[in-house]
Amino acid sequence: MISGPSPEQRRELGDFVRTLRERLKPSGIGLPDGGRRRTPGLRREEVAQLCGLSVTWYTWLEQGREMALSPLALARFAGALRLGRAERAYLFELAGRRDPEQGDSESHAVPPDVLACVGLIAAPAYILDRGWTALAWNEPASRLFRGWLDGDADRNLLNFIFLAPAAPALICDFENRARRVVAEFRADVSAHLNEPSIRKRIEELSERSEAFARYWRERVVLEREGGERTFNHPAQGRLAYHQVSFAVASQPELKLSMLVPAEGTTADAL
Repeated sequence: MISGPSPEQRRELGDFVRTLRERLKPSGIGLPDGGRRRTPGLRREEVAQLCGLSVTWYTWLEQGREMALSPLALARFAGALRLGRAERAYLFELAGRRDPEQGDSESHAVPPDVLACVGLIAAPAYILDRGWTALAWNEPASRLFRGWLDGDADRNLLNFIFLAPAAPALICDFENRARRVVAEFRADVSAHLNEPSIRKRIEELSERSEAFARYWRERVVLEREGGERTFNHPAQGRLAYHQVSFAVASQPELKLSMLVPAEGTTADAL
């Protein structure tokens, strides 16, 4: 038995599931109305049948009981009730389970406004997708990250750090930064390790970079941090910034990173 959620989460989960059931009309999911109903929405038996689950399991779910909540059972429930992205994410968050479809789903198209916002930032800024490939960047970032965001370079941050000759010279305290980047990447893609593009990225980097392979085998997991970032720029010398990262609200797998100039470094230094 895996308890997982706290009593408060189980109660909220039960209330949430019951609310979903009560607001659905039978005709909306292809069921006959079945005459007069004593309660609004669907019956528990109907939901259980739609999901391919037992009535007892579903009843306990609504009652907020401590029970084994299988991710696959929750996925069947979410699919049968046609939950939207936010509703589905909330369901799995309350249940303390990982959505089995999360790692296999394709990224939605990035809204143009999200990409365009990078150009409105004065300091170096860029947006990474969930595989850490840059989707957008501004001119200050292009001037700072020579060998990554300039010219026709590979736009993947990991490829730049571990494969580009310019990276060790540009990034101060390179070995420690590179080791931490791998630990942060492991934490960031934990839900996507079965995704072909992520697996391919890890395999190729492990083959081409002994350092990446060694750090990946260490299995260190660290939360992505902000803090000071220093660079030995070939034209401007030593530059210092404080990195701040944000998740894009509509697509949390995207990360907007900004490098705020530290004292002595101006936004237009480059």
